[in-house]
Amino acid sequence: MANGNYPPVGFHFKVEFLFDKKGTAQQTDNDILFQSVSGLNFQMQTDTLREGGENRFEHVLPLRNKCTDLVLRRGIFKPSDSTVTKWCQEAFQNFSFSPIDLNVSLLNEKHQPLMTWKVHRAWPKNWKVADFNADKGEVVIETFELNYNYFILE
Repeated sequence: MANGNYPPVGFHFKVEFLFDKKGTAQQTDNDILFQSVSGLNFQMQTDTLREGGENRFEHVLPLRNKCTDLVLRRGIFKPSDSTVTKWCQEAFQNFSFSPIDLNVSLLNEKHQPLMTWKVHRAWPKNWKVADFNADKGEVVIETFELNYNYFILE
């Protein structure tokens, strides 16, 4: 029989950036406010081997895992109001950054983690700001695309 946490909802989550080496969050309150998180994916890279004399099929062999980019979207903040924005600004303007770890947690109704994805050695690969359009009354969204080595699901 399923407990009260199943199935979990996908709209109650938090993101914690771990900027210092001790693993404690040094982020501002704005740095947990994200509209969406995507890219927590493993993908198996493969190689194809053709067998001599066998033309009906090819053998597909697994090689290694690859992670897709982690994509975080939220309403835009000034660099002075967000440690994450400052980190990206330093990376793209001065090419000065350190890879960091971060946690993405799916939360229950009591704001307690049901599951946590511990993302290791993330660094900013792309930083986009949505188009400005006078015809639409939309919030300006900034998108962070982070490359990372791997994640562990807890």
